[in-house]
Amino acid sequence: MRVTFLGTGSAMPTGERFQTGLLLEDPDGEAAPLLVDCGSGVLHGLASSTVGYEGIETVLLTHHHLDHVSDLMALLKARWLAGETDIEIVGPEGTEALVDGLFAAHEYMDGRLDLSVREIGPGEHAVGGYGIDAVETVHSMYCLAYRFETDDAVFTFSADTEAIASVADLAEGSAVLAHDCSFPDGIDVDNHPTPSQLGAVLSGCDVGRVYLTHLYPHTDGRHEEMTDSVEKRFDGDVRVARDGLTVDLRRRDEG
Repeated sequence: MRVTFLGTGSAMPTGERFQTGLLLEDPDGEAAPLLVDCGSGVLHGLASSTVGYEGIETVLLTHHHLDHVSDLMALLKARWLAGETDIEIVGPEGTEALVDGLFAAHEYMDGRLDLSVREIGPGEHAVGGYGIDAVETVHSMYCLAYRFETDDAVFTFSADTEAIASVADLAEGSAVLAHDCSFPDGIDVDNHPTPSQLGAVLSGCDVGRVYLTHLYPHTDGRHEEMTDSVEKRFDGDVRVARDGLTVDLRRRDEG
């Protein structure tokens, strides 16, 4: 499995990071490319990838905040213009209403796609050829964290959440965990973790590497401080994700 961080930013752009989006690829071809979340700028990130937006047939949403879905309709239109009309959108409760609302606002797109929408909840699922386990997170909107498994690797994405044991348990045994770490220590915040909170909940967790993502401007210039704070409590490799970074989970190294 390969994971590319298409967007590692937040709802407050800095010009250096797109909003949330991940591209999962299976080099063995057992699963098709999978897009996880589709925030602002993610379509551009896809266009610069080897998969391209033409190669995305399944989109998996963690929740419906704008910084995770704002490029969704733009993706659908771009694929339609490229002659690609088959696509599935999977997400938590409310995804059907979200998609219906988008098409109501953009009526000219209605009927142009062979579109299917599926809602899922906590538990085990199959999405785009990947085995997925989902748990509910603690966030200001209903949100799901996902664990992805193929024959060669396990990857977990926290989505937006406070630091909670259920997500740490979900990540157990993962080669890589990409986890929300929106703010540095010293900021009083709900619905997202600080590094010390994240390190505490990951203490004793068996994860090969942790990437901090969903970074607000408040984290600029404090990345080393943040990784050090997590590593004080979590005995593992902690790094800050960046847009365009590809990680090959089979080797646990950077592409």
